[in-house]
Amino acid sequence: MSIFGKIMGAIFGTQAEAATPAGETGGGTATSSGGAVASSVDVAAILDKAVAAKKEKLEWRTSIVDLMKALDVDSSLSARKELAKDLKYPGDANDSAAMNIWLHKQMMAQLAANGGKLPPDMKH
Repeated sequence: MSIFGKIMGAIFGTQAEAATPAGETGGGTATSSGGAVASSVDVAAILDKAVAAKKEKLEWRTSIVDLMKALDVDSSLSARKELAKDLKYPGDANDSAAMNIWLHKQMMAQLAANGGKLPPDMKH
């Protein structure tokens, strides 16, 4: 499963595991059946709960690495490069700082596009 699919699955549940990024072929929804998400998922509540279970401070609202760590998804540079490929990052994957900022914004946009409810200050 792709890194993107793992993140979506961790937030939306098993129905999201076959998800493709919105705007790509394959439906762009968070369900493997091709249907729309039945109800909005409170992304902040899920991630805040995941962070609370960890023994370290994770800033998932601003960091793609911390978001991935909170969800127990591999957050290594190679995993983030794979996520960048999944999401069609247009920049230089060797500029990890710029890539990480872009990845976080894209993940927030993808979560929202797939039925995730984000706090108003996080909409991109």
